[in-house]
Amino acid sequence: MSDIDTSKLSWDEWDELQTPPPAETEFDRVVERAISRRGFLGGVLAMGSAAAAMGTVGNLMSSTSAEAQEAASRFAFKPVPIATDHTVHVPEGYHWKPLAKWGQPLFSNVSDVDPANGVSVENSDKVFGENTDGMELFVVGGHQLIAVNHEYVNPEINLPHNEKGMPKSADDVKILQNMQGVTVMEVAEGDNGWEIVLDSPFNRRIHHNTPMKISGPAAGSDLLKTEADPTGTECLGTFNNCGAGRTPWGTYLTCEENFNGYFGSTDADFTLPEDYKRYGISNETRYAYEQFDPRFDISKNPNEPHRAGYVVEIDPSDASSTPVKRTALGRIKHENAAVALARDGRVIVYMGDDERGEYLYKFVSDDVYVAGNDTSTLLDKGTLYVAKFSDDGNGEWLALTPDTTGMKTDEILVFTRMAASKVGATTMDRPEWVAINPIAVEAYCALTNNKNRGVKPNAGGDATPVGGPNPREKNEYGQIVRWYPENDDHADGKFQWDLFCMAGNPDVHKDAYAGSTNINSGNMFNSPDGMMFDTTGLLWIQTDGEDSNEDDFAGQGNNQMLAGDPATGRIERFLTAPKGSEVTGQTWSADRRTHFVGIQHPDAPFPDGEGKLPRSTIIAIKRDDNALVG
Repeated sequence: MSDIDTSKLSWDEWDELQTPPPAETEFDRVVERAISRRGFLGGVLAMGSAAAAMGTVGNLMSSTSAEAQEAASRFAFKPVPIATDHTVHVPEGYHWKPLAKWGQPLFSNVSDVDPANGVSVENSDKVFGENTDGMELFVVGGHQLIAVNHEYVNPEINLPHNEKGMPKSADDVKILQNMQGVTVMEVAEGDNGWEIVLDSPFNRRIHHNTPMKISGPAAGSDLLKTEADPTGTECLGTFNNCGAGRTPWGTYLTCEENFNGYFGSTDADFTLPEDYKRYGISNETRYAYEQFDPRFDISKNPNEPHRAGYVVEIDPSDASSTPVKRTALGRIKHENAAVALARDGRVIVYMGDDERGEYLYKFVSDDVYVAGNDTSTLLDKGTLYVAKFSDDGNGEWLALTPDTTGMKTDEILVFTRMAASKVGATTMDRPEWVAINPIAVEAYCALTNNKNRGVKPNAGGDATPVGGPNPREKNEYGQIVRWYPENDDHADGKFQWDLFCMAGNPDVHKDAYAGSTNINSGNMFNSPDGMMFDTTGLLWIQTDGEDSNEDDFAGQGNNQMLAGDPATGRIERFLTAPKGSEVTGQTWSADRRTHFVGIQHPDAPFPDGEGKLPRSTIIAIKRDDNALVG
C-alpha cells in the first residue's frame, strides 16, 4: 500500500483501502439464494420499492393550484441555476461576504496566514482552523458566539515546504493537530458586515491536544485506560469533528467522525486487535502522527483509539471549561447529534454513523431536562437504541443492552457497531445529518449515497440488501428518509417512515435513478449531507457529492444548498458552491437576518482570488433589504 498516494483520498476511499470487505459473508449467501429472483425482477424491485416509499410525497406533490401558490410563498427567493465555476452564487436580492477563513486570526497579536509558509506552530492554535464543518450560534449575555468544527486538514497548504505536506517533525505534527478540532468565536455585525471580534474572552481553539474529560458508563473502563491515563477518565483531543448539535441548556455538541485515520503503528509487525477492523483502524495513518507523537502509535498505546469516536460537549460561554466526551451516546463515526425533548422532558439525541452500511441511533435519557437544574449528567444516564426499518413503512428502536447484545455495558459503548449488528438493525446508505422539524413531530436523516448497496456487505460483514429506506442498488445519488414517532413522542420505541426525496438525474435516467417525483431538471442534486431546519420549518439541504457534471451527474454542477418544504415536498436550489468544495455546516444570526454557511475544501483560490490559497470559509448571506432569511 505504500506505493499508493493517499494524500488526496476522501475519508471513505481511505476506509475502503484500509478495510476491504470480507471475501465471503452471510450477504453472499443471501445473494446466492435470491439470484434467480433478482435476475428477473431486480429493476422492478428497485423501482417498486422506491415508488412505495415515495407514496406520501407523490400525493403531496399533486396539490391544487391554490395550495401550490401558497407553498410558493414559503420560498422567498428565485432558485439559482447550476454552476461549474469557482465562486459562490446566491439568488437575486441576496449577497454574501466571507466571515471567517482558514488561518484568519482570532486575536490581535496574530497575523493572517502566510501563503508561502503556512501557519507557524506558535500561531496555529490562535487562528481559525481549516475545513469548516458543523456549527451553531449561541447568544451569551448579548454576545453572539459561533462554535464551528474543523474536520480535517489539507497538509500541503499547512506545510507547504514539505513533500505532499507530510510532517517532518513534532512541530509539523502539532501544526496539523492544532488546525483541526473546534473554534469558538464571538462575531458581530458592523459597518463592514459580520466580522470576528478579535480578543473576545469567548474566543478559543479546541484541538487534538486539548484536555478532555471522559464521562458516562464507559468512563473508567479497562478498554479506555492507557499508560498516560490509568483511570480511563481523561484524554487529550477531539478528532475529525464533522457535524454538530446543541442542547436546550446552551452547550455545543461536536461529533467525532473518521477518527480511525489518525492512529498508526511504527511497528510493521504489530498485530491489530480484532475490534480495530470494524472501525477501519490500521497500521497506516493519514498524517504520520505516530512517527512523532507516541500517543497515536497503536503498537505502544493500543487503547488510545478507543478514546475517540464520541460526541463531545462544549460550553461556549466559558473559555476555561473542559470539554466532555459522552460515552453513553456510543462510539461510532458520528456525523451529527440532533437533540429533541420527549413529551415528558427526557432528552433525545439522534445520531448517524457515516459509513456505508452502518446504522442510525437514538439516545434517550433517564432523567428529564428542567431549565435551571443541573444538566451535567443528562447525557450520561440513559439507553442507546438503533433503528430497524421494515419495508411496510413501520420501524422500531432496538435497545442496546447487555440482555439484547450479550455484551457488557462498556463494550456496547466502545464497540457500538458490533452491538448494533448483534440486534439485527437496518444497514443504511451512509447516515449523515439528522434534522428535527421544529414545528412537527418528525425527523429526517440524509442517506448520502452507497455504491456498495446490494453489492457488498458493511465492514462487519452485515448484509446490505436493497429495500426499505435504501431502495436502490449501487446508490450513487442518495436519499432523505423521514420518520414520525408514534404518539407524537420522540421517546417512543416505534415509528412510521417514508422518503422525503430520492436524489437522482431525470435527464439521464428514466427509472428509480431519475429520483423521486419532487426531483426535476431544475433542482436535481446528488449526495445530500448536511441538513438543518430554520424556525419556519423549511429544511435546508447541503450536498457533498460528485461535481464532475458528466455522465450520471451531467447537468448537476457543483455542490449546492437547497431548501425543502416538508408539507409539499417542493425543493429549490438556493446556493451553488465553488468547484471542488463541499457545502457543510450552517446556522443563523440571532435576528434571523443572516444565514451563515460553510464552504469546505475549495480546489481554487476561493475566496481571495487569483494568486491566493484556497481557504475553507464561513460566509454570511443576507437579503439586500435586510429581511429575514430563516
